[in-house]
Amino acid sequence: MSVSSPSQDTQSQDTPAEDAPAPKPRRLPLAYLPLIIFVAVMGLLFVRLFDGDPSRLPSALLNKSAPQFNLPALLTNVPGLSDKDLRQGHVTIVNIFASWCGPCHEENPQLVALSQDKRLAAEGVKLVGIAYKDQPENTRRYLGLEGDPYSAIGVDLSGRTGIDFGVYGVPETYVIKGDGTIAFKFVGPIDDATLENAIWPQIEAARK
Repeated sequence: MSVSSPSQDTQSQDTPAEDAPAPKPRRLPLAYLPLIIFVAVMGLLFVRLFDGDPSRLPSALLNKSAPQFNLPALLTNVPGLSDKDLRQGHVTIVNIFASWCGPCHEENPQLVALSQDKRLAAEGVKLVGIAYKDQPENTRRYLGLEGDPYSAIGVDLSGRTGIDFGVYGVPETYVIKGDGTIAFKFVGPIDDATLENAIWPQIEAARK
């Protein structure tokens, strides 16, 4: 019986094994594709929402009739609001707001100033409000403390009317022609520059 020498054993142990095949690169599972698409779409919407010009947000109702609605009054001495009020032959500014909305507090002084602007009365323009998803007692307290600029206020407690208008988030302001056609939509708080450079030109255009 032959016996292998130590040198032969050492040589056999030192012999490298055959090279293992390189692992194949992993492919991205198709299950992640919807997530990637969702993130891309949300990123685009985020950029559009905060690109510094909220009025550029699209609205499917522009140049179309305001949706049908009939909202109860917030105050006993101020009427509620319905779509019929937007078809009385005069331009209407519809401001959708809420007491829980921080930017609404920011724009309220401008709305109060607008309601007192002599041009508004001279041109027969109405400024009305829709209290969006807000408890009536909170809305009344808010307007009582900070000023009520509206000639009519409708309570949209469920948010249904806001949805029908295509609200992105309060505050939003609409300029509506005398026949009820939505001529302009502005998303975000109104400041002095917005009033003069956006709202008033749209009012003048809507009157023609």
